[in-house]
Amino acid sequence: MTDRRPSSLSVVIPVYNGAATIGPLVDRLVDQFAESTEFEIVLVNDGSADDSAATCRQLVDRHPGLVKFLNLSRNFGEHQAILAGLNRTSGDVVAIMEDDFQSSPEEVASLVDTLISGDHDVVYGQFAVRQYSRSRKLGSWFNNRMANILLGKPHDLYLSSFKCLSRFLVNEVCRYQGPFPYVDGLILRVTRNIGVVACQHHPRRQGSSGYTLTKLVSLWLNMFTNFSILPLRLAVFAGFGFAAIGGLLSIAVIIEKLLIPETQVGWASTVIVIMIFAGLQLMVLGMIGEYLGRVFLSSNQTPQFAVREAHGFEASPPPSDAEDGAAER
Repeated sequence: MTDRRPSSLSVVIPVYNGAATIGPLVDRLVDQFAESTEFEIVLVNDGSADDSAATCRQLVDRHPGLVKFLNLSRNFGEHQAILAGLNRTSGDVVAIMEDDFQSSPEEVASLVDTLISGDHDVVYGQFAVRQYSRSRKLGSWFNNRMANILLGKPHDLYLSSFKCLSRFLVNEVCRYQGPFPYVDGLILRVTRNIGVVACQHHPRRQGSSGYTLTKLVSLWLNMFTNFSILPLRLAVFAGFGFAAIGGLLSIAVIIEKLLIPETQVGWASTVIVIMIFAGLQLMVLGMIGEYLGRVFLSSNQTPQFAVREAHGFEASPPPSDAEDGAAER
């Protein structure tokens, strides 16, 4: 493939407990791109418990004009951190990668080249073998299957965290102001002009994934309730279905009683029916409550993220609605 470079490139890296890896990663990216194109790296520290914030400040000083740093006030989540970084990028093309070296810095160029040569809006890195734990693989598999159903994702596309976006798509994604972002959902809501590049997935150099089972469930709920009303439609169909079953069973009981008067109706069947319908009602009410709760939090202007400090930016623009209430120094 012919090596083509955009006029400007931004790389967004959400950092979570990555003090040991973020320095070498940034140095390799700078060595690769600093001399060939207008280039910047936006680091976003998502409430790390280690020395990631101090390390990122040192990187800003080590690579002035190239490395920029946002320090969030607490841990908001990977997708919120990505949006914080996307809102501060200036490149015509924006790459997103994690801080753990599971994606090679040298493969960023392949994503960028494919984006430009194929005139795509987004290019995902596709891993033949994913170096995740079994629980993370199971969670990723489930999220991808749900994305097929809820978001209309192409079945052969894996929603990798290693991807490259056009400026058009970045601007569209950044228009989202809700408190529960799901970046891949926002991408699929805008475009189907998607490319893929085969990449190698490496084992983590240090530590373990920040995606616990709780966070994977939360990510699934974001996709489930923020980008589709299919669950509510399924609840309606389930209600009709169970009502029909209940009606048929009632007719069967009446007929049986007329034909065989001595038939005794057992209390066990009554309890089972009550439990089934009560469980269904609670499930539907909980689903509606989840939707209403998210509407309330959105109307209450719950921020996506709050930036405690910013380094390396030439000017500090007024905070966006997503950053409402954030303090910068």
